[in-house]
Amino acid sequence: MTLAHGIGSQHDLPISPFYAFAGAFTALFVSFLALGLLWSASRFRGDRSGVALPAGLQRVADAPATRTALRGLGLAASLAVLLYLLLGPDDPARNPAPGAVYVLLWVGLVPASLLLGPVWRLLNPLRTLHRLLARLAGRLRTARPAAAVAAGAAKTAARSPRSPRPPAPHLAVVPDSPGMDSPDVDPLGVDPPGPEPRSHRPLPARLGQWPAAAGLFAFTWLELVSPDPASTTTLLIALTGYAAVQLLFAARYGERWFADGDAFEAYSALLARLSPLGRRSDGRLVLRNPFHGLDATPERPGLVATVCVLLGSTAYDGFSDNPSWINAIQTSPLGRTPAATLGLAGAIALVAALYCLCAAVTRLVCGPHPGPLTAFAHSLVPIALGYLVAHYFSLLVTEGPRTVIMAVGTDNAPEPLSPLDPGGLAALQVIAVVTGHVLGVIAAHDRSVRLFPPAKAVAGQLPLLALMITYTVGGLSLLLN
Repeated sequence: MTLAHGIGSQHDLPISPFYAFAGAFTALFVSFLALGLLWSASRFRGDRSGVALPAGLQRVADAPATRTALRGLGLAASLAVLLYLLLGPDDPARNPAPGAVYVLLWVGLVPASLLLGPVWRLLNPLRTLHRLLARLAGRLRTARPAAAVAAGAAKTAARSPRSPRPPAPHLAVVPDSPGMDSPDVDPLGVDPPGPEPRSHRPLPARLGQWPAAAGLFAFTWLELVSPDPASTTTLLIALTGYAAVQLLFAARYGERWFADGDAFEAYSALLARLSPLGRRSDGRLVLRNPFHGLDATPERPGLVATVCVLLGSTAYDGFSDNPSWINAIQTSPLGRTPAATLGLAGAIALVAALYCLCAAVTRLVCGPHPGPLTAFAHSLVPIALGYLVAHYFSLLVTEGPRTVIMAVGTDNAPEPLSPLDPGGLAALQVIAVVTGHVLGVIAAHDRSVRLFPPAKAVAGQLPLLALMITYTVGGLSLLLN
């Protein structure tokens, strides 16, 4: 088993490059022409759409017991991983902790978020720890003034035993926020924040999702570049350091920090935009066209960076197994780790530069727009999803069950077996990449006809089409290499 991306690497036999590229170009051009001819007005309504699910189902989903159980599950699972890292063998073939992090968490969040929405916001053990610490701090703040008042009253009574006075009520204690487990109103079902002290500072608006983008880069560096990513020592240091940083920032900015500051929450929430299960703006749990959820993606600072990290790191993962690249980093005068770090950063920078160039050309063709970079960033989400499925499907279905078997106490877990033959896996990879690009074309077209006049809407998409073709050629070339 090759430790290429943290826990293992699957090498699947390619299919014919001619048929792969011909099918991809045909799908892109046909979808572009059909949209230009038949789709003249915006059809996606963001968080105003969806068919409401039964009220009973929503009551169960929003019940405090349900949310508490999910938070407890996430905390228990994280404690189990911590124990395996501390006490288990330093061997990924006998320790389930590396598989839990690199497969069940990183890859498993993809199908979980697509089916259930942003589940990591309820499972996130760091949110749970922050809540517990906030409750403890609140009780300490409550106990200290009460103790001080009681001590003052005792001194007064000692000085004037014949005329004791009851202590005045202390009005500075802030009670727990009401309704902290009430149904949330976020269209994606964000877990409502717990009790927060008034001393927390508001998050700077310009910060946006930049912390999440930095966290995703750090995790992909750990997975793809670090010298020994599956080592228990490496994982223990990385996860402990990450948890400490997150909790410190949450102590400063409050629980809302996790929505954009925690890499895994932002990652899960971004993929959940394509989930058929979501929330309307009125808080109702609904079934919806995934395009509506994608259309509701907030145009925030750092959104482009977050998506480009996902795309670029996945591209680097596909290229890192190339013998020429392996030879280049092993013979580099910089050393393996610095050279690989530059390669990962370069892949992400290339993806971002191509998108920024596309946005600039679109602005030249269609005229000024207040947010040319973020306006079409949501169309990259299905492309990133396609690459994630193409690169990590075989890893999830083979190493995922093996990790679970090891976690329940079986020392000699069976060798992973894929449910698809090599040809089937290669076909799935190509279909995932092409489908992601076609969905991106649809999302971009709907946004274009909403933002620009009809005469410029189709012309403004030509740079986006060129970008999609470039990404497709690059992605298929990596898969079929």
